[in-house]
Amino acid sequence: MVSIKTHKLKQQIYKVIEVTHHDDRPGKLFDTFMIVLISLNVLAFTFETVDSVSIPYKSYFNDFETISVMIFTLEYGFRVWTCTLSPRYRHPVLGRCKFILSPLAIVDFISVLPYYLFLVFPNLVFVRELHLLRLARLFKIGRYSESMRTLGTVISSKREDLFSALFTVFTLLMISSSLMYYAEHAAQPDRYPNIPASMWWGIITLTSVGYGDVAPITAIGRLLGGIIAVLGLGLVALPTGIIASGFAEEVEKKRAHLRRFCPHCGEDLDQPHQKIGMNEQ
Repeated sequence: MVSIKTHKLKQQIYKVIEVTHHDDRPGKLFDTFMIVLISLNVLAFTFETVDSVSIPYKSYFNDFETISVMIFTLEYGFRVWTCTLSPRYRHPVLGRCKFILSPLAIVDFISVLPYYLFLVFPNLVFVRELHLLRLARLFKIGRYSESMRTLGTVISSKREDLFSALFTVFTLLMISSSLMYYAEHAAQPDRYPNIPASMWWGIITLTSVGYGDVAPITAIGRLLGGIIAVLGLGLVALPTGIIASGFAEEVEKKRAHLRRFCPHCGEDLDQPHQKIGMNEQ
């Protein structure tokens, strides 16, 4: 009897934290709560660097961090406990080991690791630096946000196109930085001492940022700079265009999946139709 109740509880927890449907109110509430908590954690991490805020309210920041870690730890424990309900992690031991080594589970573990390390080793300097790992909590939003999951699906489906575009941008960066080094090194040896240092100019030029701290002064260098800047407008925008088109395709797929069709004629029931008057004069 106890095992049956435990199994039902396990299924209910799994449904809330892992399987969220559009009509699943507890799952939606849980996802919303976690997104808000993660967002507040990122804000707290940011304002802890502001002395005028962090010093007078240090105890509040510490209490909020403790409560947040307890919630994240409890969630992580529930996920490890209930993961065997998934076909991918069916085995009670090997399945859980596989789940723990999955990317999102690693993110969950890293997000709470600094807190526990600081409790065990409070006097070690490097442990304080590990507090930067708290930013890993931001990646947890991918579990709860439909938009983030869609973006992940888009990047995965368009990875070959993205790789080709990024490789093209990298090739242009190498060529432009090398050309600019040979054009400007003699005139500005301190600004263009080598090709790796010249890549800073290439990055800010291709991305159209143009800080102005490094700029060509020779005629050939300025000519190359103008050409490279124009090419960068199109090439650097390639990855953005690929992701945007993939995102639009994924959204359209989801809309098509949610549409209702007539079982007899296959007509789209959600598509508005123009009514034709049947009465004739």
